[in-house]
Formats: sequence, C-alpha cells, structure tokens
Amino acid sequence: MNQQVSGAGGEQNRTSVERGGDRELVVTRTFNAPASTVYKAWSQPELLQRWWVPKSASGISLVSCEMDVRTSGKYRLEFGAGGSDTMAFYGKYLEVVPNKRIVWTNDEGDEGAITTVSFEDQGGKTLLRFHESYPSKEALEEALQGSAAALPEQLEQLDELLSRKGT
Repeated sequence: MNQQVSGAGGEQNRTSVERGGDRELVVTRTFNAPASTVYKAWSQPELLQRWWVPKSASGISLVSCEMDVRTSGKYRLEFGAGGSDTMAFYGKYLEVVPNKRIVWTNDEGDEGAITTVSFEDQGGKTLLRFHESYPSKEALEEALQGSAAALPEQLEQLDELLSRKGT
C-alpha cells in the first residue's frame, strides 16, 4: 500500500502511507511549520482535539482527551457518536523528547501497536514520520483497513490547522 495525498492548497506536501515490512506501517509528511509547532499539535490536548478526528467520520467526536505527554505518562482518548456509548483508546508514553519524538503504546486490545512519531526540523519545515509496529501481520492488515486508512485525512487536517495564524 502506497498512498499519496496532496497537501492543503495543492502544495507539494504529500502524505505517504507504506508498509515497512510484515508488521509495520510508515507514514511521512512534510509540514510548512517548525518542529516545535508540529510537536505542540501532537502533545497539547486542546490542539489535538482540533484535527485528530477525520471530518469524513461524520457524527464521531473526541469527547474526552487526557494526555500526560512525558515519558511514563498516560493518555486516554474517548470517542462518541452522539449517544451514550463511547470508545476509548489509551496507553502510556514510552519516550518523549520534546520537539523530536513521541513513542506510545496502544493498550486497548491484544493487538495494540507501538507508535512512534518523530519531528525532523528541515529549516522551518518539519518532516513528520509516523511509525507503527504491530504484534502480527493480521493486526497490521486490520489497521490498514481501519484507523490507518484515516491518517492521510487526519494529517491534511493537521496541515490546515498549522497553516492558520496563531496555532
């Protein structure tokens, strides 16, 4: 699977989604913002809530976003679709290097992945690398049909947020 998606305004920013082997997913994208700004969008709950849920997931919202973004900290994201039923995603941060890298677990199921997001400064722009390592080929296949399929849209929404003044 290799998917290319254009950036906001037809710019040359592209989201690349690829397999990194039998159990790995690798997503890359360059943003026209410094690494510190992109890092904030991943580490501050009030910013993450503004771009994380794909707009195409109509009716779904991020109803709760708790993030203690530090090594050994925990997170819990709770999604709802208008009713009383919600779905939670949670885990812990294995490594946090401000403006450089965030590594976390996805503990909500037996097939949870380890996610690493790195922010590489490129002279005022940021090369973002999103890497997920799954415990099995089957878990990767399931992710490619589900949550991973939304990543290009999510990163496009992040790009739109970053392009606004005052982010």
